[in-house]
Amino acid sequence: MSGQRAAAEPYATRFETEVTAIDGRRVWLETSYFYGESGGQPADRGTIDSVAVEDVQLEDGEQVHVLAEEPSFRAGQRVLCSIDWSFRMYCMRAHTASHALYGAGRRLLDDLGYGGFDIGEEKVRVDLETTSELDDETLLELDSLVNRAVWESRPVSWEDIPVADAREREDIAFNEATEDGAFQKGRVRIVTIGGADENGGNGTRTRNRSSAGPTVTTSTDGSAEPWDVAACGGTHVRNTREIGPVTVLGRSNPGEGMTRVEFSVGPTAIDRRREEKAVVLTARQELGVPLEEVGDELARLQDERDDLAAEVQTLQRDLVERQLESADSFERDGLEWLAVAVGRGGESAGVDANDAGEIAREAAGERAAVVVIAGATGSPYAVASVAEDAQETISAGAVIDALTAEFGGGGGGSDALAQAGGFAELPDEDEIRDVLESVELQ
Repeated sequence: MSGQRAAAEPYATRFETEVTAIDGRRVWLETSYFYGESGGQPADRGTIDSVAVEDVQLEDGEQVHVLAEEPSFRAGQRVLCSIDWSFRMYCMRAHTASHALYGAGRRLLDDLGYGGFDIGEEKVRVDLETTSELDDETLLELDSLVNRAVWESRPVSWEDIPVADAREREDIAFNEATEDGAFQKGRVRIVTIGGADENGGNGTRTRNRSSAGPTVTTSTDGSAEPWDVAACGGTHVRNTREIGPVTVLGRSNPGEGMTRVEFSVGPTAIDRRREEKAVVLTARQELGVPLEEVGDELARLQDERDDLAAEVQTLQRDLVERQLESADSFERDGLEWLAVAVGRGGESAGVDANDAGEIAREAAGERAAVVVIAGATGSPYAVASVAEDAQETISAGAVIDALTAEFGGGGGGSDALAQAGGFAELPDEDEIRDVLESVELQ
């Protein structure tokens, strides 16, 4: 059997063996069922002769056990070893759950490839290579399919086969870069989540002896399709029902062409489910609708909010345009100028710099040759627009340069439109007008 003894016999947690070598806190054993960190699965915890094991690393295929302190036992002495069953079982559940997730991905995602995984204290990540977009709906479907595979009590088995045979089988998730611990002397360890037993265990286990295929379960309806088959050197439970509750937490993009899915198992998964359900129940109560209508009601409220926001924006633009219409213009260099400050102390509704720029551009040439709008929405800003036939006399950039020279900040733009921001505070119309009437414009 290729791989570590722990992977071959994951339920072995107490054993007696001989110490073959010691180097400070580093210990080698004749036989070890400790799992050495590999392939995204952390090292086992436990004790050797009552001394805590802090880490287990693989060196030249052997487990090197790093103890919390230098041991009192010597090389050649037999010792009793104990593996922390709680942590071992957590890793077994988490690792098998990652295979169940990949099996779900096989059914939902296009061009699926395996990019690796990692077991953390609170959550597990699986990196998937796929051309499909993992939106919220797909995440929910992944969560549902994984938990359905758990509920169906699918058997989990492992065996080693020639690497050449594995390469020829398209059903095997195969990544030598991330699963090097599964390969040894031309053979590879294959882990299979088999077909579903009906009614929790009425199927029969059969081995395909006509090929190098894995052990699968044939259910009472005659189906025998494995849920997932993958090269893997980790520890696993014997049946998916041992995984327990799984909760998909979210997704991210660690690199081009890669999607990272995070999930939790056990108590952490239960806690997350409780948090999510509490949010939904609170939403149901606040919205006053049945649970199944919460999503539709939230969508309706969001649409209503968007409509109101659009209406408010239109009203704000109307107020600014009316303020331009009622403002007194002044003349400079043979051109008519308009300058207003909006959104000051509740005098009128504010608009952001982008909207102000559009309003100024539309007004330039109709209301005046040069239009300047200063506002406080977001942070103090100023925009200037110059009508096309006036750009030979003055540019919008020169207007903005004059304002930033007086009030600070910075900005720029074209002859037709320019803007600035970063003012300490919004200048009023009189201050803006004084600058524009008196300073030299380049």
